[in-house]
Amino acid sequence: MAAVQTKRDLEEDYSLLPVVHDIIKCIDKDSADVHQELVKLKSKIQEARDQISSMPGIDVSPAVQQQQLLTLREQVRTKKQLLKKYKSLCMFEVPKAS
Repeated sequence: MAAVQTKRDLEEDYSLLPVVHDIIKCIDKDSADVHQELVKLKSKIQEARDQISSMPGIDVSPAVQQQQLLTLREQVRTKKQLLKKYKSLCMFEVPKAS
């Protein structure tokens, strides 16, 4: 269960707003922690870049992705038609739920 993160957890992991807010607070207070907060921001940005570059399909152009999508949609349409055809043949008896 720990491996499955909710959408909210993921948003919190990659949200830059809290770090930017901390930087602004440090600047307002004339604190010496600004450099430390900037390092946090840089590391978060680098983590996001690493995550994006490791995503599947990121190296595929939008045109190729569109073509793949059209191909997959056609496959789904064909399979739906086959399912409809096989269901109409009544070769299989579907047990009724009690």
